[in-house]
Amino acid sequence: MPDIVIHAVTAALYAALALRFWHTRWRAPRPVAVLRGWERTAILVALVLHAWCLVAPPIEAAAPRVGFAFALSSMVWLAVFVYWAGSFFMDLDALQPIVLGLAAAVSPLTAAFPGRVPLSTSPEFWLHLSLVVLSSGVLMVAMLHAALTAVVERLLHRAHGDVRAAPGGVLPGPLAKLPPLLTMERLLFMLIGLGFALLTLTLISGMTLSESIFGHALRFTHETLFALVAWGVFGVLLAGRLLYGWRGRVAMRWVLAGFVLVMLAGVGSRFVLEVLLGRT
Repeated sequence: MPDIVIHAVTAALYAALALRFWHTRWRAPRPVAVLRGWERTAILVALVLHAWCLVAPPIEAAAPRVGFAFALSSMVWLAVFVYWAGSFFMDLDALQPIVLGLAAAVSPLTAAFPGRVPLSTSPEFWLHLSLVVLSSGVLMVAMLHAALTAVVERLLHRAHGDVRAAPGGVLPGPLAKLPPLLTMERLLFMLIGLGFALLTLTLISGMTLSESIFGHALRFTHETLFALVAWGVFGVLLAGRLLYGWRGRVAMRWVLAGFVLVMLAGVGSRFVLEVLLGRT
């Protein structure tokens, strides 16, 4: 099957699933209660096709280099996978239309923009790249979860002013099936802690493996600066949670700021170079 066709099929499947979840979970008078087997299978098929789009041999043989489309698409793939895997343990239908719709928009980009990584690339590069994708993807999920938690908290405040109550019976659509708010907050900070640990390993691998990967010592660029500042932001957030009990809107602002910095360190920088400046 031609490369462009697989990209198109992947995007179409993601889009169809996003519309399915939107109409059956949010807009239906009687929302579907559980994730059906064929829906879970369809998401898995989309994930497999999306993975093929990421690892298929690039059109041009290139030195190790990650384009903005590959980086962004990989992050979104991981986010979809996390929600697909998490659906076996909890109800995550509330965010499925957003995550799947984002995947539908992002998955075709690797067909239009270069930068896929040759499979023959060194193990050191793949290790570093895996840490980059994992840290960015987990922090993307944390950002989405923080947004969901903030929405739930605001709706609960409007309903009866008790932010410690369980969402069930108060919130609309799939939000009513979410766990209690405090449970969602604990999960949020678990995600942030995991993302922070992976980001730490990413920075360490970049510093220690730069010579073997790129042939020169780590250079202090704007990308490195953004990554270090993002690491500091998430570190301060975790410390604030531990020492001062930060939560709610305060946590949401720090998560958003940290994620924006992570995006600027990777996807944003590559987008400016490749698309706006026409450089690789």
